[in-house]
Amino acid sequence: MRAWSPVAMTPNPTSTFSSPVSRRTLLAGTVAMTVAAAGCASADGMTLPVDDAEDGTRDSSASSSTTTTDHSGVALWDHAVVHDLSLEFDQTEYDAAIQAYVDSEDKVWIEATVTIDGATYPQAGIRLKGNSSLFGLRNQAGGGPAGGGPGGGPGGTADSSAPETLPWLVRLDKYVDGQAHQGVHDLVIRSNNSTTAINEAVALELLGLAGLATQQAVHTRLTANGRGPVLRLVIEHLDDEWDAEHFTDAGVLYKAESGGDWSYRGDDHAAYDDVFDQETRADEDLLDPLLGFLDFLNNSTDSQFEGDLANQLEVDAFATYLAFEALVDNFDDIDGPGNNSYLRWSEVTNRMTVVAWDHNLAFGTVNGGGGGGPAGGGGPAGGGRPGGTANPLTTRWTEVAEFTAMVQAASSRLQADLYDSGAGRQVVDRITTLLTAQAADLVDAATVASDASGVIAYF
Repeated sequence: MRAWSPVAMTPNPTSTFSSPVSRRTLLAGTVAMTVAAAGCASADGMTLPVDDAEDGTRDSSASSSTTTTDHSGVALWDHAVVHDLSLEFDQTEYDAAIQAYVDSEDKVWIEATVTIDGATYPQAGIRLKGNSSLFGLRNQAGGGPAGGGPGGGPGGTADSSAPETLPWLVRLDKYVDGQAHQGVHDLVIRSNNSTTAINEAVALELLGLAGLATQQAVHTRLTANGRGPVLRLVIEHLDDEWDAEHFTDAGVLYKAESGGDWSYRGDDHAAYDDVFDQETRADEDLLDPLLGFLDFLNNSTDSQFEGDLANQLEVDAFATYLAFEALVDNFDDIDGPGNNSYLRWSEVTNRMTVVAWDHNLAFGTVNGGGGGGPAGGGGPAGGGRPGGTANPLTTRWTEVAEFTAMVQAASSRLQADLYDSGAGRQVVDRITTLLTAQAADLVDAATVASDASGVIAYF
């Protein structure tokens, strides 16, 4: 893990990023901090806050969705509720999709009926989502069971006989044009090595409090073809709607593929098919800004890199990103083995923003391991690590004293704002209270407490 030695400075909770973040993102952070400030005493004396109330092309048809709502007053991203989610699909289609992945790692869409908090959406689409979280399927002969684990965990325990444990991308409007739940078309059902996924839920909330673009996340009671229920974490998908909600300027979102790298491969767009995906504005070919950025990263001189990076990248936001990933001990970040990140290009500033993605290994959780807890180790951000990608951005960043000092300053501020202030502990306590009260049939209190303790150890 990367370890930073904070320098003395006055904490500054106000983001000064030149990358525009929407009012919704800033408001969410303000609300979360306000909720965290209102607490009540738990039985053990802890302070607990009061509960607050690979894209396929979208297909369309002439039909429209019919919904029946049992929980009309429950907002999808209401953190005070363990939501209900069910997937129903044809077993033959499911088996064929699993076989396609086993044979060629193709992630095939299948039709499903999706029910969210009592609202039913027929003819939705689902497909497998993830990479390391699906290793277990790759090792199966013909798609047979390879052992189970909560959420098809990152360590290769994915089990095709237990679809309720697999990571999924759910697209409500895959086959029905405009079908959405409270305006949301896509959901991601995440994998995690722990039953509770507290580590990722906390990391995503703290990411927003750090002033960076994050994803909403809620715990759900998931069933799939009558199997389950199991406790799963559901988060926002980074798509056109997410982009419009989190950034006020026009731009394009690119996703780094797990098997790719950030090398410059010339100006032929086809050369990047397996290393980056254009995730938004898919009807336009807008790869040129990405190629120009990669050219700069890989081919600029040292003096050009140091002098012009601020014109190519939102450097304040990136410094905060690096400090944050170190603070939450996330092994699998921009230069980890999963190459997990997005790049967002702004048409207004002509600069890139690194967007954080994938925090199921936050707080020391490791592939094949259990819950969180300090894992130690590390060294400064960048330069690659065992199994990592030796990302040229982080590698060259650490060679510039001014840039590393920016990360140390951000680390000091985040330590004060997220940990020393008690904000992180209050987020953990709120989630612990929620799961203990509403998901006792899915996970025992001792497991919740153990997973929570692994995160709290960092505070």
